[in-house]
Amino acid sequence: MELIDLDSSMFDSIAQTIAYQKLILDPSVSLSIKRLDQIHPQISGNKFFKLKYNVLEAQQQGFDNVLTFGGAYSNHIAATAYAAHLFGLKSVGIIRGEELSDKVLNPTLSTAQHFGMQLHFVSRQQYRHKDQPEYLSALKQQFPEHYIIPEGGTNALAIQGCQEILSEHDRQNYDVICCAVGTGGTISGLIEASAAHQTILGFSVLKGDFLSHEVAQYTVKKNWNIMDDYCFGGYAKAPTELMQFIEKFEQDFAIPLEQVYTGKMLYGIFDLIQKKYFPPNTRILIIHSGGLQGKALK
Repeated sequence: MELIDLDSSMFDSIAQTIAYQKLILDPSVSLSIKRLDQIHPQISGNKFFKLKYNVLEAQQQGFDNVLTFGGAYSNHIAATAYAAHLFGLKSVGIIRGEELSDKVLNPTLSTAQHFGMQLHFVSRQQYRHKDQPEYLSALKQQFPEHYIIPEGGTNALAIQGCQEILSEHDRQNYDVICCAVGTGGTISGLIEASAAHQTILGFSVLKGDFLSHEVAQYTVKKNWNIMDDYCFGGYAKAPTELMQFIEKFEQDFAIPLEQVYTGKMLYGIFDLIQKKYFPPNTRILIIHSGGLQGKALK
């Protein structure tokens, strides 16, 4: 497959102008949402920024194939498949759960396959080794001509891209930046791009403080915090209370959410506002990280 000659402007032209939407909830705080979900129908939200410099780097190193990792409902898998297709690269997805290979593909995996991604299913035990040097070395032998992108797209290049989520307008006009946290790449980029007076507040989709340790490897700044109070039991868990909140939010504001990331974040923000967590007159910016293909989970 012939490669397209990429440069940063090709990604930038896709992004164009990102919309903001004001949310009227509590007069004591100012609440706006930055609609990264509207950037692109396939390379959605934060994935657009995570993949930007990884795709450019793959081509600059002479690769015409990319390989990455994800679960059955991974936003990253779907976005990588389309990005590779769009820019003339072939793609391979290492998918967690070998039992899935015998089933009808869900919308996420069928979309990835439609855009040319070869799906390789591995056991959950084997998948746990995805970051270990020995496993990566074996993969490079199996797929010698592939540029490897980590699970969720999180690496130094992804963080470089995610710094571009915040504009100068955002740095000047908001006190708190809120985002969902999965692997830590997006929040790391936001932290690095933030102004000294700002606080970056992350809402983890997983229980535990391990993500804080991950993020601390990427930044020396201390103006951030990650909460796991609103993970609802962990990744892909979506109890009735959460689904009812998402339904009401969508009715009230006409903004789509999904239950893995953005729904949990908004639930947490609304609960914190109700509990007067934020001081009066706090200006809050919510990052809508897209991932709406995840609605197919339920």
